[in-house]
Amino acid sequence: MTPDGYPATEILVTADCWQRETEAETTIHRAIEAASAMVDADTADAELAIMLTDDAGIRTLNKNWRNIDKPTNVLSFPALQPAGPSRDDDAPRMLGDIAIAYETTRAEADAEHKLFDHHLSHLAIHGFLHLVGYDHENDDDAEVMEDLERNILAQLGIPDPYAHDDQVK
Repeated sequence: MTPDGYPATEILVTADCWQRETEAETTIHRAIEAASAMVDADTADAELAIMLTDDAGIRTLNKNWRNIDKPTNVLSFPALQPAGPSRDDDAPRMLGDIAIAYETTRAEADAEHKLFDHHLSHLAIHGFLHLVGYDHENDDDAEVMEDLERNILAQLGIPDPYAHDDQVK
């Protein structure tokens, strides 16, 4: 457990392109803390890992795990949870892993005229919500998840990322 009661978040940078974003790790930690404070899930004694990769790395993951041979912005891999009650001597519960691709994230932020750290925060929150059970497989679930994302981002002072989705692109 982290001192603040948030899930322990390990960030692994696997692509050099992330070096130009010197605040990326701070941005992600802040986003995960805000999200964990607002979800109805026990995340205090948990941990997750976030891999900051490039388009090639996330394309491989996307192909291997989803059979989609192209890069994407973020992928989440929720961990299987052990059956039965936890014990005091158990290791922290693993929520899962998140991968975020730099080039796609940068291109989307630029195309949508968003600050990079705002878009990165949104993707980290989106990935985290998948780890704790939220999804967007149908319209009702998507609405719940997007509303929660908006509320978490608002707590961080970040504008609604969906505000312009109804405009013709």
